[in-house]
Amino acid sequence: MITKFSHTTLFVNDQEKAYDFYVNKLGFKVHTDATMESGYRWLTVNPAQQPDLEVVLMPVLHESMVKSDSCPEGFDEETRSAFKLLMEKGILGAGVMYTTDCRASFEELKSKGVSITEPKEQFYGLECVVKDGCGNWFSMTQPKEM
Repeated sequence: MITKFSHTTLFVNDQEKAYDFYVNKLGFKVHTDATMESGYRWLTVNPAQQPDLEVVLMPVLHESMVKSDSCPEGFDEETRSAFKLLMEKGILGAGVMYTTDCRASFEELKSKGVSITEPKEQFYGLECVVKDGCGNWFSMTQPKEM
């Protein structure tokens, strides 16, 4: 029986930029950083308080991700072009990150140069929208107390 997710993937257009954002700006920890024989870099990070969830920072446009005889599960050119367009628009991924103090987190991230909206009250709590600069956006939410 499946008990939990161990990995989830964020497609990114620049692994170094993603590393800087998730590790240096958000404070995630590097779990795995290894280069495979094909040259593909397997890079996973996790939130400091969630060590059992690895977030794969997958460079979807890396040459090792091209569909070929040696990589039949890779992406064809049409798919790669679609990924590229969505990442350039900054609308590819979305998710929710929880914080215990949205306003303090907003100030900290803003001071680090993160693209972030002002905190706004929503029915579910206080929220900012954060962009990673690699094609993804997130809701950073301080949930309402129930």
